[in-house]
Amino acid sequence: MKISRIHTQIVRLPADEPLAGGPATPGATRDFVTLTIGTDGGIEGIGATFFGGALTGALRTAVEALGQLTIGEDPLKIEAIVAKLRAAAGNSGPGGIFTLALAAIDIALWDIKGKAFKQPLVQLAGGFRSRVPTYASGALMRTFPLDHLAKAGAKLVEKGFRQMKTQLALPGDTNPEREVENIRVLREAIGPNIDLMCDINQRWDVRQAISIGSRLEEFNLFWLEDVVAHDDYPGMARVADALATPIAGGEYVYGLAPFRHMLEARSVDIVMIDVLRAGGITQWLKIAAMAEAFNVPVVNHLYPEISVHLVAAIPHGLTVEYMPWSSMLYEEVPQPVKGELAVPDKPGLGLKFNQDVIKRYGA
Repeated sequence: MKISRIHTQIVRLPADEPLAGGPATPGATRDFVTLTIGTDGGIEGIGATFFGGALTGALRTAVEALGQLTIGEDPLKIEAIVAKLRAAAGNSGPGGIFTLALAAIDIALWDIKGKAFKQPLVQLAGGFRSRVPTYASGALMRTFPLDHLAKAGAKLVEKGFRQMKTQLALPGDTNPEREVENIRVLREAIGPNIDLMCDINQRWDVRQAISIGSRLEEFNLFWLEDVVAHDDYPGMARVADALATPIAGGEYVYGLAPFRHMLEARSVDIVMIDVLRAGGITQWLKIAAMAEAFNVPVVNHLYPEISVHLVAAIPHGLTVEYMPWSSMLYEEVPQPVKGELAVPDKPGLGLKFNQDVIKRYGA
């Protein structure tokens, strides 16, 4: 079997908040690059990538250019193809648009592999379990009014979520009293038995993280995420040592090597892997294996339609971030039921592009 063709498309989906009806910016979009890889054996694999922002056109060009280099290759030789693409890209990696483009290709190749062997991705990747916990994400953003957060949190509980994530480092005058009040109100709205995570998005320094984080410990947060600059591994380690609340991190880094530095520095208690910034499924699984060697659990960042396979495949997969920004791309996706996601059991990713959506929102 050989790769015979590729097709790419930019798709600009509306940037709404579907989980609890949060405020949306009129006209705002989330821009994806979709990829289909065809073979002479009649098997197609699909992938997608994003984070391009204003450079989404350049990201599509990168996917197209790298994809063309795969034509004539055996799609089951994924490591060989990845090595070829890295060599062809010269010094344009390991981060940025190159890695995001590589991820789309790698994902599509795993989809082909699953279909060729008639196995879902979760089985190819380890097959540890068929259901996995999930948490609501994106419904409790720092830009939303506090009264909306309280109502949205309660609504998520009504929908069956047992875990959810909010944000701190609030816009404007960030101070400990205001930060603590936000968490207090939200905790009262959702009750004591719901796992509540909190993302800082690198907006605190080490002093703030320790000071504010210590005041938040009475609210029993499931984790604090990306508390300081993503590459300040010693700073993160100081925070992790100072707080009882677990520290999560990893979504902002690209490729494999930064996770080694992060783990060696004991910077995090929970490793968060973004399948696109990692460079695809191949690299995601390598990073997860490294985390297991350090006895650290793993969670995903975004893309739950694919990440559900990966978190469920490994014994130290903790929970899946359910932020359905990409769900509209597909005809059918896993849906949360009582705080869990069932892993698709169809071959490969178990996904098909929704051609009506792609036609409507394609650029």
